[in-house]
Amino acid sequence: MQFKEGFKTKIAIRYYSKTGNTEKLAEAIGEAIGVAPKTIDEPLNEDVDILFLGNSVYNAGADSKVKEFLKNIDVNVGSIVNVSSAALIESTYKQIKKEAEKCGLNMDDREFHCRGQFKFVHRGHPNEEDINEAVNFAKSIVR
Repeated sequence: MQFKEGFKTKIAIRYYSKTGNTEKLAEAIGEAIGVAPKTIDEPLNEDVDILFLGNSVYNAGADSKVKEFLKNIDVNVGSIVNVSSAALIESTYKQIKKEAEKCGLNMDDREFHCRGQFKFVHRGHPNEEDINEAVNFAKSIVR
């Protein structure tokens, strides 16, 4: 977790990526807002105001490792901002929100989602336009 320069807001970025699509989004967001993205293998160890949670759809749902990460959060989180990519399903928001609420965590109503490449579907995504949209989205959250 890092402080965004010039702000007192505590921001963290965690992500889970099997194919690298969500990792691209997390890295771009992190660079744009000055926060180092980390995989969900690294638990939160301090309270945060905003947690950008990068994830994707695997087998028509949020991965069990992401669900486990949420269950293991034992610090205060102001709100979770969902960032996702998927080849077929429109968003992981509803699934992540359901899991977060089970754990007593608050989800921000805003989210970013784009297509992700999977085998021959949506080749090249997330592309430069997707990355730019993710960056602009994240900047709008931390303003």
